[in-house]
Amino acid sequence: MNRNAESIPLLTLAALGVVFGDIGTSPLYTLSACLAATSLPANTGNLLGILSLLFWTLTLVVSIKYAWIVMRADNHGEGGIMALTALASHATRRNGRISRRILTIGLLGAALFYGDGVITPAISVLSATEGIGVASPAGKPWVIPLALGIIVGLFLVQRRGTAAIAHLFGPAMAIWFLLLFGSGLRWILTDPQILLALNPWFALRFLGMHGLGGFLILGGVVLAVTGAEALYADMGHFGSRPIRAAWFVVVLPALTMNYFGQGALLDRNPAAIQNPFFQLFPPWAMLPMVVVSGIATVIASQAVISGAYSATHQALLLGYLPRMKIIHTSEAKQGQIYLPMLNWLLLGAAIAVVLWFRSSAALSSAYGTAVTGTMMLTTLLVVFIARRSWKWSLWVTGLFFGCFIVLDGVFFGANLMKFREGGWFPLVIGLGVFLLMSTWHRERELLTRRLYPETLRVEGFLDSLSSASPIRVPGTAVYLTSGEHGLPHALLQNLTHNKVLHEQIILLTLLFEEAPRIPPSERMTLRKYQKGFVRLIARYGFMEHPDIQGLLDSCVQQGMLNPLPDVTYFLSRQRVVPTRKVGLDFWRERLFALMLRISTGGSDFLGLPPARVMELGDVVELSPLECCPLKGRSA
Repeated sequence: MNRNAESIPLLTLAALGVVFGDIGTSPLYTLSACLAATSLPANTGNLLGILSLLFWTLTLVVSIKYAWIVMRADNHGEGGIMALTALASHATRRNGRISRRILTIGLLGAALFYGDGVITPAISVLSATEGIGVASPAGKPWVIPLALGIIVGLFLVQRRGTAAIAHLFGPAMAIWFLLLFGSGLRWILTDPQILLALNPWFALRFLGMHGLGGFLILGGVVLAVTGAEALYADMGHFGSRPIRAAWFVVVLPALTMNYFGQGALLDRNPAAIQNPFFQLFPPWAMLPMVVVSGIATVIASQAVISGAYSATHQALLLGYLPRMKIIHTSEAKQGQIYLPMLNWLLLGAAIAVVLWFRSSAALSSAYGTAVTGTMMLTTLLVVFIARRSWKWSLWVTGLFFGCFIVLDGVFFGANLMKFREGGWFPLVIGLGVFLLMSTWHRERELLTRRLYPETLRVEGFLDSLSSASPIRVPGTAVYLTSGEHGLPHALLQNLTHNKVLHEQIILLTLLFEEAPRIPPSERMTLRKYQKGFVRLIARYGFMEHPDIQGLLDSCVQQGMLNPLPDVTYFLSRQRVVPTRKVGLDFWRERLFALMLRISTGGSDFLGLPPARVMELGDVVELSPLECCPLKGRSA
């Protein structure tokens, strides 16, 4: 999105539809989840305490931590856990041990995001369809089938992209927040004393009076801030000013009014505890609100799904996940992509979640552990940046770290208390993804070092060629190689089996840096050797997807390369043979071999013309080595 071409109001409206869908639909289930966490009655004292906890959690976590502090950590305008990890790693690059620990923290935070991504569509859609049962008891049997139908339809339309309907998200969510504000205000006017909950004293008194019960209820309170990470993750699309404006002017007032309105309703009618959100509205408006809330939850789910696509794209470009097929659904906007394999995995997991938990109340027990874990890891990464890059003093950094790590830790601990009721689910998903990411990253580096030893230099290879051998054939051969030095195995295999070399040979390496985008002036490094050999290194950011044909055409236009007739692309397709000699466990070596086998081929991933691609198989036995994070990762 071109931020220079759009005004702040338009960007603010657009941000409402993308950034705040998740946190904006939390009133559907948060207050009822808080009250369900304990057996406390919905009397005035308890309601004031819970509402005060909700308001001050929104203030501390979203307004102060994310909107004021975390959003300062922009990686060339981009945000998100991967961008934050890159910034923290850069800030501590002189200390290899700390840098490796930061990488682990970042990978774990990114992995936990997938636990959130599976549950969000399920709990959002379920909470909306449950309004049918509130409007009419006869509609209760249709809650699960309708929720499943909406979820399946949502994932089925992903292949078409969201470009056609994305411009409707902002106005639709603006109407949603207006309804939140108005419905809450209506009930607050009938019971103004509920506004006393703005005083933090009621939150502190509630926690002090109820002890363990007050601690347990924090597991429900944290549902109010699910989606807060989106403020930072989507900063690159809209900029910090529109996101902050949308939060402080529209979203925070609407959420506060709605939560307090639900509190006023329960204060006057404790029997509405089953689903206070829909009972804010008169009976004639309940069914229309089910439709409106369904639209809002679909928008919220779409934002999470798109975020999962984006995070996966970044992770695989940086070398933390195996290649997947990527389909660009919009010619105008590069960031709109569709990953078929990930889409079906998320759909299957979301269906399983709905069928397993069967209600938003039960699912709320599973929701929160991954979110609070990611929040805690975000705090740790920001501490490194604040100390090393922002040059905060030790006591200011300590104050920030002390306040927010304790706050995040309390919320995380409260959600761990729901571990047996479902809190294990997102943690298992997150830890599983972390295992995949860390295994792929480590073993991929082992494979790269094994295939491209720096001792096998181009110069020595060329000196060994005689004038008569091998035969040179017309055309250009482009060998894609992961190493910046040495010779690709595909070239050596082609020479060994076919005894020929092309007239012009380009050794092409794609490196993905820990920055969102690379300036065109820094994109290419080219070195020419004798006998028609050229080494071309192209650098990309983790928000970019390479265009090989465009890259080569640009080199020709700039005079860096001769015209490229009859281009053939050569790629290696490795098959790893696990051995017990490598540093990792044998079962993790086998896991890597399986991931390598099912990963998308380079021709599909890079969009190369199939008729001009030759893939040469290669069986590799890995060797032990010490690994460390690389500055640039190859695809």
